Amino acid sequence: MDAKPPMPRKRIYTRSGDLGETALFAGLRVAKDQQRIQVCGNVDELSSWLGLARSEELHPTNEESVFRIQRELIEFGAEIICLTPVRISLEHVRQLEANIDRLDALLPPLTNFILPGGCKAAATLHLARTVCRRAERRFVSLLRTEPEISQTLLAYLNRLSDLLFVMARHENIRRNIAE
Repeated sequence: MDAKPPMPRKRIYTRSGDLGETALFAGLRVAKDQQRIQVCGNVDELSSWLGLARSEELHPTNEESVFRIQRELIEFGAEIICLTPVRISLEHVRQLEANIDRLDALLPPLTNFILPGGCKAAATLHLARTVCRRAERRFVSLLRTEPEISQTLLAYLNRLSDLLFVMARHENIRRNIAE
């Protein structure tokens, strides 16, 4: 039996970013503060906060939703960086809306503003929500200069921040923590 030699391991660092540039997937070099990179950095940060939220024993339905959203955020970033055809569709937005409606029906009506906090899971989801809103604002700036990018991505971020707000409320309510 002929054993194949192991593939050489690639280094994690390339040194190619030391001058403040990075490469889009297609190889085009852009500044690290370019709007596409800013949006993707915010989406990456959002996914990291969601990963932290998942470590806080979310309700199983919320856990499942957050895990799915993290995978979708990879697709979101790919659509921005790889300049690929639409990966996030209106169906993704509709799924977020269905999740919002399902969770919101379990919650008492809002009567005032809510301070972020409560249990650690809810507080982390609130942090993720604020990063999502920042990604949304950066995305709006990107759309002003590159209007050919799918507007569905903007709707996705907008609904996602709403879902994260409702999830944070749900995590506090299910633990009997006052809002």
